[in-house]
Amino acid sequence: MKKIEVLVARVGEGRGEPLALPRYMTSGAAGLDLCADVGFELAPGERKLVPTGLALELPKGFEGQVRPRSGLAVREGVTVLNAPGTIDSDYRGEVQVCLVNLGQTTFKADRGARIAQLVIAPVQQADLFEVVSLSASERGAGGFGSTGS
Repeated sequence: MKKIEVLVARVGEGRGEPLALPRYMTSGAAGLDLCADVGFELAPGERKLVPTGLALELPKGFEGQVRPRSGLAVREGVTVLNAPGTIDSDYRGEVQVCLVNLGQTTFKADRGARIAQLVIAPVQQADLFEVVSLSASERGAGGFGSTGS
């Protein structure tokens, strides 16, 4: 597996001692764990932007995908609302995670709690060409549920 370099800057001064940088929890993990840089509560149905205290400089041709942590979703009903959230390679602001509580009870997290995962993925940009019609395909214009249940 080829590794790339991602530059990380700490932001959000005054929130306490710097948290550890995100890391892969196992050698086969696809995502780096993102932690909350503040303690917070999330009532049922509530959504909130949670700061991580980090800003990234991703190489051109890559994005950061902010994804839910499966255990948090299963145990607490807390997930990333805009999953996957995208961090563009030219964004230099603080990474924040848009969480929503779909559970039945208020979710409480301390500063340093693992709240999401970050997957670094290659991307390509496309040139779009307007045409009058598109080529035929097996599926055609069939929408949601058109390929079966």
